Amino acid sequence: MKKKFSIAVLAVALVSSLFLTACGSSGDSKGSSDDELVFWAMGDEASATKELVKGFTEETGIKVKVQAIPWDNAHDKMLTAIASKSGPDVVQVGTTNMAEFVEAGALEDISKEVKDSDNMKPENFYDGAVETTQFDGKTYGVPWYTETRVLFYRTDILKEAGYDHAPATWDEFHDAAVKLSKRGDDKYGFVIDPNELSLGFMFGRQNGSELISKDGKPLFDQKEFVDAIKYLDSFITDGAAPKQDLGLDLTQAFSGDDPTFPMFISGPWMVNTLQTTAPDLDGKWAIAELPKGSANNTSVLGGSNLSVFKYSDHKEDALKLIDYLSGKDVQKEYLDKTKNLPANVEAWDYKEIKDDPNYQVFQKQLEASEPMPLIPQYEELGETYKKYWEQISVNGEDVDKAMKEFNQEAETILSK
Repeated sequence: MKKKFSIAVLAVALVSSLFLTACGSSGDSKGSSDDELVFWAMGDEASATKELVKGFTEETGIKVKVQAIPWDNAHDKMLTAIASKSGPDVVQVGTTNMAEFVEAGALEDISKEVKDSDNMKPENFYDGAVETTQFDGKTYGVPWYTETRVLFYRTDILKEAGYDHAPATWDEFHDAAVKLSKRGDDKYGFVIDPNELSLGFMFGRQNGSELISKDGKPLFDQKEFVDAIKYLDSFITDGAAPKQDLGLDLTQAFSGDDPTFPMFISGPWMVNTLQTTAPDLDGKWAIAELPKGSANNTSVLGGSNLSVFKYSDHKEDALKLIDYLSGKDVQKEYLDKTKNLPANVEAWDYKEIKDDPNYQVFQKQLEASEPMPLIPQYEELGETYKKYWEQISVNGEDVDKAMKEFNQEAETILSK
């Protein structure tokens, strides 16, 4: 994503542009009928969400208009809604965007309603998911679905390299990747996604880094984080991972008798992708919890929350909808339709989930997962890290030097 200007500045520009636009746009809650809720659902999940809310309408009589918002447009769409004080009643918010929109005053404080609800109370959800909804002692959302990153690996190819199990430690991970890269030209053991904002931060935590101190100071030039980046860079320098994006489709690069990448790190969506688009790989791949670094094997906890838009005229009904969607039965139905992991812990007790080995790996990894820093500047920070990682991986920049410069730039970003 592009770096973001401050919400205040951008919102002013958007307000001006609104004078050129009709007031009753398709994204307006005020553009719908008075007794109809507007729900902004993001990405491909919107079609499944339309099916879910039918049960809510049957139960309550409240109509819901689900509007599909592409993730790429979601941020600017919200800024427009904030500037015009006219938008949805319920909005799906990515966990890394919560802090930014809370600071902008876009989301309603629903602390009391969440505490008093059987479906929405924090005890129902993974702690890390709840953490993404709470700021300064107040609650601004309810976990909708969650996700984490795990290791995908070709069981057959690793066995040929002497591994009848997934690498369990950093040492094993690096060793396996190097051995796999010796299969021939243009063959690697692992691929590092250069577009993944969280990867370096995740490895930093596994090496004991706090990333940002309690008083808001970046720690990216400290030994724990620097050594983690040196570890990642060792895959590049040892030929176990390519220097940059090769432009290959990940599924294809993972397929075949001699795959380009026999290991990669990704989320639950890739399980469904492999099962549906590469059925010939059935029985030749598996997933595992991430290899453990010097401190832990902490992964990234992501996903989405449901929030009430600050300027909604239907806040009471909006909360009823969120309450309905938070129930374990509805969460299980959403999993069936989208393969998104339930944030409601009790939804994991269904037999279909308990009997699925892939879901069990994700459940274990979720217990060792944390959200990215819950700060408004997170995505700008991540984009800045990507810039320095490219200097290291592609240009061979010294890691100590690059991380010192990154930390200095991070100080400026965090001071905004």
